[in-house]
Amino acid sequence: MSDDHTHVQEFFSARAADWDRRFPDDGPAYAAAVADLGLREGDRVLDAGCGTGRALTPLRAAVGPTGVVVGADLTSAMLEAAVGAGRDRDGRLLLADVTALPLRSRSLDAVFGAGLISHLPEPAENLRELARVVRPGGVLALFHPVGRAALAARQGRQITPEDLRAEANLRPLLAGSGWHMTSYTDEAARFLALAVREN
Repeated sequence: MSDDHTHVQEFFSARAADWDRRFPDDGPAYAAAVADLGLREGDRVLDAGCGTGRALTPLRAAVGPTGVVVGADLTSAMLEAAVGAGRDRDGRLLLADVTALPLRSRSLDAVFGAGLISHLPEPAENLRELARVVRPGGVLALFHPVGRAALAARQGRQITPEDLRAEANLRPLLAGSGWHMTSYTDEAARFLALAVREN
């Protein structure tokens, strides 16, 4: 396991128990981002880096009872918090590294990644792994319940030109990883980049 993974696990393990209490008002933003994915009844979707599973309920509602919802996370404490919140009823939880998914190629219709991009150790390679498991024409949503400026202020830092979520950086990063960005939103209330899996 890389040092990056160890750091991510330590960071989120220490915060898992009270994660949902720290961000109690994010539900509507998650629901709106899931709606923007355009999922249909019966679709198969992965919540990559699902954390406490806040996206699982709207994802289940979008794909219905015949759809497949999988939440994958690197941190067992976050998955335990998801179970404690009852979100395991909405999707199968998988302790897995999203940089090397134990899923068949082209087996999914969509991937939802909340707060994911900044935790990927090798973003271009890792986005290619997400593309591997999605069928051509499938969709990727990179989401955060607050925009880049609001997140930076929350963390007591400034936005830098190297920020991966900046459109000028994210668009070519996605293009080089098998994705075509179709929309980009960076507002105080949310960040959302949508991309389609190329052939």
